[in-house]
Order: sequence, then structure tokens, then C-alpha cells
Amino acid sequence: MTYSKILSGALFAAALTLAGAANAQIKIALDSPPDLEGSGSYVWAHTFSTYLNEHGMPAEEFARGSIGGDDELFDQVSQGLLEVSLSPLNIVGSLDKLIYGLRLPYFFADEIEVDRALNEGGMMEKINAETTKGGVRVISVNHVGQASGIFNTKKPVASVADMAGLRMRALDESQIELYKAWGAAGTIVSWAEVPNALQTGVADGYMNPAFVPLLFGHTDFLKFYTDAAVSPALRITIVSEDWYQGLSEAERATVDDAAAAATAANREWLKTQDAVLGKLEAAGVKIERLDQAARDAFREASAPAYNSDLLSQEQIAEWEAAKGK
Repeated sequence: MTYSKILSGALFAAALTLAGAANAQIKIALDSPPDLEGSGSYVWAHTFSTYLNEHGMPAEEFARGSIGGDDELFDQVSQGLLEVSLSPLNIVGSLDKLIYGLRLPYFFADEIEVDRALNEGGMMEKINAETTKGGVRVISVNHVGQASGIFNTKKPVASVADMAGLRMRALDESQIELYKAWGAAGTIVSWAEVPNALQTGVADGYMNPAFVPLLFGHTDFLKFYTDAAVSPALRITIVSEDWYQGLSEAERATVDDAAAAATAANREWLKTQDAVLGKLEAAGVKIERLDQAARDAFREASAPAYNSDLLSQEQIAEWEAAKGK
């Protein structure tokens, strides 16, 4: 990293600190466009900020990328420079890998099992037992759409065998391993570079919920979608633990109530997403709906994900027990 970048980052952090001290304002870093119809993340963030403002805790939303990328936002939250960030699930994996249970393919039947594991099963508490040691608290797990499916630019994918020859954009090494298990290849590409990667052939597609190409304008080049329902389409909301613990008891209760209201709004929004497949078809995307045999084949091919180094067998067993309660 160059000296100019280090200095720029330091000055930006100082500006955030001064702004927070001057305005006592809660900064909320968004992870999607401010679209209440198309973005479950924004439904969560906007409900949260509105609740705080209505209950005497000034809060402001900051556009995606305006105060840093995902890694920078994570650093700012952990250092107490940023109060709230809508972030990718794996961002806290550097502090504790337990959260990766939420990405196991074909593990959860639906969003009800996810919430049961997190809340009644105690997995949110277990996740935070470790992440708070690094200055970060997960206050919500947010659905951003229906369970993830497979988009690509090249061909219909109606079976695991059809994945052969595709090079997929991956979030991390664990997703690359999943693509390999399906007979495809993977390459890690930052979200900002995805449109260029898809148009130049660096990547042929990605795994995401159905709404993503509509929200980000990718339907010009993504022409095939497989409704594979691989895993829940989730993001998380993280907050600064220093900030959270520094609140008064009444303020902390307001933040908790705001998070609960935002999570409820997010779950209500999820119920509206059945219409998205029709919107994809109207945008020129061909949809493959897997029959049970094809779905079972994808599930069987995903078995290596349960034997990777990402999660121990003990941790997988914890998730299994938690979702069954």
C-alpha cells in the first residue's frame, strides 16, 4: 500500500470520528441501492434507520461504496469508527468460522429453519461470543432474496453435468471448491468487477438470488438462470461492539428494538419475492426449474462442502442440532 493511500485512509478515519463526535449520529453503511422493492438489505437498513430517528437516536444511511468497500467497512466497525454496516456473511469469518454454517448447500429447508437455528437454537449467541472479541457484533442476519440459484451467460443448466465448462465468479475459496464439486471452475472476483468479468469472459456467471441481476443491471449479459435453491441468500448487519457497549441501557434497548423491527420487515419483504422469476423472464433470462431428481443430484454433488476445512464436523453438528429445535 502506498503512503498516499495510508494517509488518505487515516484522514478519512479521522473525518468519520470527528463527524460522529460532532453530530452524535449513527452511520449506517448500505450494501445495495436504496430500493425498497428490490433489495431486502435496504428494507432492513431503512426500517432500522427510520426506527432510530423516530425514537430520538439520529441515524444516517450512507450509499454503498461511499465510505469504503466491505473490508474497509469491517475494519472501521471493528475499530469503532463506524457504527453499523450491512455486510457479506463471510466478512466475520476471519474472527470465527461458525457463521459459515449458514452457507452450507442444501442444509436449510427454508427461512424458518434459519431463524430457528439462530434464535431458538442459540447460534447467533455462539457467533457473537467470538466476533465480539474482535470488536464486531452481528445484530441481524438478513435475507436478500429467495435461495440462491445459478446464473450464467452461456447455456441452460438443467443438471449438474451441465455445469461442465463454466467458469463461475466466486466469493472465496470455499465457493470455488463447491463449483469444482459440481464440475465447473471458479475465480474470485470482487463485486465491483463482476460486470466487466461477465462481459469479457473472465467469469461466465455467478450464484445469487434471482433478484440480483435485476437490481444491478446484469440482465444484458446474463441470459440463463437455474432455480437451484442452493442455500439461503443472506447478508448480515454488523455493529461496533465498542459503540454498542458504550450506549446507555435505554439506547441499547432502542437499537435492539430497531433491529427486531428491521428483521421483521425483512421477513415480510421476502414473502413478496415469488414474482421475481417472472421479472427475470420479462428481461430475457431463460429459467430452468429443476425437477426433484436434478435437485437431488446437485445436493449429492455438494457433499465435499460438508468435509472441507471451513467448518469442523462438530460445528456442523451444532448447526444441525440448532435448526432442529
